[in-house]
Amino acid sequence: MYSMGVEMKSGSILLRTSVAALAVCGSQLVLAAPLGLPPAHEQGAITYLSGGIGNDQSSAIKSVMNKYPLALEFVARTNAGNDYLADVPVQISDSHGKDLLSAQSDGPFMLVSLPHGRYNVSATYNGKTEHRQVNVTDETHTHEIFMWPM
Repeated sequence: MYSMGVEMKSGSILLRTSVAALAVCGSQLVLAAPLGLPPAHEQGAITYLSGGIGNDQSSAIKSVMNKYPLALEFVARTNAGNDYLADVPVQISDSHGKDLLSAQSDGPFMLVSLPHGRYNVSATYNGKTEHRQVNVTDETHTHEIFMWPM
């Protein structure tokens, strides 16, 4: 079990998290999180993890990012530079419009395991929704950065 506390810009969010080896959260299964990674979640046939708050977790996520077909990153552009964001609602649907994933990011990164195909990804921050069409193949890794002005 590990625990962390971090202060993050964007409304000065103080996050405290504890993770057990296995827990059930609503209808989602939360899997064990090795090596400082946040727990993986399953929603239907989709497996994802999100987080990246703090240097240890951020480094752990970046170290496995290339093992996931889709990596999403959430950033706010400010006068002083860029700030990572958390609590960003994310929707993923297939090319026919069928909803596959509806989740909220626990940090600035979301790594998603999806089968080969074309997907529509939407992320919302401060009431503004950004849309991306992504193509996931067995040979490539897709990394999309969602950036909103502050």
